[in-house]
Amino acid sequence: MGNVRILVADDHEIVRRGLCNLLQSRGWEICGEAGDGRQAVEMVQQVHPDVVILDIGMPNLNGLDATRQILHKNPNQKILILTITDTDQVVRDVLQAGARGFVLKSDAARDLVAAVDAVQQNRTFFTPRVGEMVLEGYLKGGGVYQAEPTIPSLTPREREIVQLLAEGKSTKEVASVLDLSVKTAETHRSNIMRKLKLHSVGELVLYAIRNNIVQVPKRDLGQS
Repeated sequence: MGNVRILVADDHEIVRRGLCNLLQSRGWEICGEAGDGRQAVEMVQQVHPDVVILDIGMPNLNGLDATRQILHKNPNQKILILTITDTDQVVRDVLQAGARGFVLKSDAARDLVAAVDAVQQNRTFFTPRVGEMVLEGYLKGGGVYQAEPTIPSLTPREREIVQLLAEGKSTKEVASVLDLSVKTAETHRSNIMRKLKLHSVGELVLYAIRNNIVQVPKRDLGQS
């Protein structure tokens, strides 16, 4: 197979460098690196990679919403998702977002090259357990995997705002990141709290975690 141009997005530089070294050892070109989902979306438009590899748990814009934004602009873009967990909910979210493949970070050394090979050839790639889950859902759904939207009531912009607020940014900082007026950001925030029937930032943070808008590393939960 010829040269493959790959963009890698992960907020941990050491992890990102390891992924890049692994892919370059296969003879492929790393055409871009991003430290968060928002930067990844911008870089895809600039460098036009063959394959995009996105970590789910990135700041500013998570990998799932970055996938949605990339595919909205480039429906044929090939995207692989990296994550630390393969829970049913995460699998549903990845499929719903439109990614072509799913690789656990713990299995990246073993599976990532095969995954890139697969999506580059217009095939999908899932770990065996995830593949079984997809097949089971397909059979139960009469031919359609049941990937129900996790938060169907929120717009893409509202999801972005939820993530930024959950990461601790003020309304003024949210406005700056998204190039909005402070008044518009405040209006979005009020609408979101009303839609979700939330009454505090703490409840918003819990909502974001439960719906895979932000991810909390195990070490932050006291689980080393």
